Amino acid sequence: MKKSIILAVAIVLIGFLGAQAQGGQGGGGGFQRRTVEERVKSVMEKLGDLKLDKDQTVKADSAFTESFRAQDKAMEELRAGGGQPDREKMRETRQKLVAERDEKLKKIFTEAQFKKWKEEIEPTTRPQRGGGGGGGNN
Repeated sequence: MKKSIILAVAIVLIGFLGAQAQGGQGGGGGFQRRTVEERVKSVMEKLGDLKLDKDQTVKADSAFTESFRAQDKAMEELRAGGGQPDREKMRETRQKLVAERDEKLKKIFTEAQFKKWKEEIEPTTRPQRGGGGGGGNN
């Protein structure tokens, strides 16, 4: 199970970096990198099932905005060295940023809301990739 989680994170990072590399170029396969604001809006729309109050909504929006900005900055720094960024370093950085975001969300959401976020909503926020490979995702 641990290996499949690590593999899933690595795939997300690779997809993220591929999208980053294609983001500003015309004809990049039809995929354009979304802004922090677009990503936050998408996640906040998916949080509708959590029935957040106004205070929770404002705080969650802020937590996701900070997290996405930190991710963008970290990935930019990893790419700044030129060449192919170290995948292990990218994975570690991503895991650290997600853990920091989740600590903030635990303080904002109720226990039930956080559980629903982790189990049902968060998996839907990851980029979906084509291809049908194996069934061992859990």
